[in-house]
Formats: sequence, C-alpha cells, structure tokens
Amino acid sequence: MDITQDGFLGGKLLLNQPKVGYRAGIDPVLLAASCPAQPGDLILELGCGVGVASLCLAARIPGLKLHGVEILSEYAELARANALQNNCQFDVEIGSVSSQPTPFYNLQFHHVIMNPPYFVAGSSPASPERGRASGKIEQTPLSHWFSTAAKRLRPKGYLTLIQRVERLPDVLAALKGRLGSILVQPLAPHDDSPAHLVLIKARKSGRADFRLLPTKTLHLNKKNKSEYKPEIAAILRDGRQLTWNS
Repeated sequence: MDITQDGFLGGKLLLNQPKVGYRAGIDPVLLAASCPAQPGDLILELGCGVGVASLCLAARIPGLKLHGVEILSEYAELARANALQNNCQFDVEIGSVSSQPTPFYNLQFHHVIMNPPYFVAGSSPASPERGRASGKIEQTPLSHWFSTAAKRLRPKGYLTLIQRVERLPDVLAALKGRLGSILVQPLAPHDDSPAHLVLIKARKSGRADFRLLPTKTLHLNKKNKSEYKPEIAAILRDGRQLTWNS
C-alpha cells in the first residue's frame, strides 16, 4: 500500500493515509471538535479509519483513553502507527460495528464518536478500491451503528457524529428509543447555500427536547473554498473546540 503523510491541525499532527483509497478531509476534524469530552474520559470511535478524529480529539484534550473499531485491518494498523507516531495511546480493534459480541463489550464509554458512510448501498457504483468503498458506501445498516453506540455508552454518555443532511431522517429514526436530548447542528459551505452536513449530539437517558440549531457556515465566500470563517479556521489549524450554535 502506498502511503502519504499529511498534516492536520496546522501540522500539529502528522498522519499516514493510503495514497489511493479513503482519505480523510475536514469532516473527522469537525467531528473531533464537536465532542464535549473532558480529560480522563473514555472515548470510543466506531469506524475509526486511520484515526484522524480520535487523534485530533486527543490533541485538544489531554488524558483521554482512546479506543477504536475499524473493519479494514490495513487501516487499523495505520491508526495504531499514527497514534504511536504522535505519542498517543489508541487501542484499536479490527471488526465490524455489528459484530457479536459488541467490540469492547466489557467497557462503558463517556463518549462515542463516529463518521458513518454517507451513501446507502446501491446509491452509486461502488469503488473497486475497498478502502474507498468502505468509507463512502454503507455496508452495515446505519441502525447497527447506533445500536452499538447505545450499548457502549454509559448512562448520560454522549454520542457525537457527522453525516450528510439527506441522511438526517435515517439518523433520527435510528436514535429513536435509544438516545435522547438530540441536538442537530447544520453545516453549509457558505452563507447563500443550503446545509450539506449535520453534526449530531445525543445523550443516553437524555430527556431534553429535540433542538435544530441555526446553520453554521464554513467558508467566507463562495469563490474561495480554501478561505474559512475564523471559527472553522481555528478548528482546522489550531484544534479548537466547535461552538454549537444556540
């Protein structure tokens, strides 16, 4: 496998990724910035890939106990190597989110984070490269991701995820009866465009009302997609926490 080494958080993290296959962009960085973890918390990332989200989270919050599940062995090995290279402990198991017993069945976590595949099976031709296919096209039903997350969360623990806005109905259906206090943060590329992604936070045993927050925009203008709004730039370059709109 050909590997590239890419900088995240303004070069604070140097992470190896496959040159051809699923490659992380800003989505896992935004996911990490959205998780309200505290030092010492136990974190589980479902579908961790090469570990971008978990390691970005660890760069912001010291003393986390990181665990990950990844179905592809070569990506799991890269996640472990990336953690070692960045002086971080990251316990990664190879397996499916729907495997039995549930991965890390003997642990309960303060937080579960995940970036499930955005597209349902059959919605587009599957890539012949299995890493890209696994990262983009749903192979395990979305409901299984939420079932595993709910099982592994401790009472009052949080699930945080990022997903395409078109999948929001599926996400809400999967959350029903499992987690509550649902908070949805839409993300749009720029001020005059509709939301294309949603960040979602939900709590085990949560009873607060559902809240759909005002849309947060990523770019300063439509013409320059490399120029981010100050808050987003601070997240991507400095590893700052994302503030959920209220």
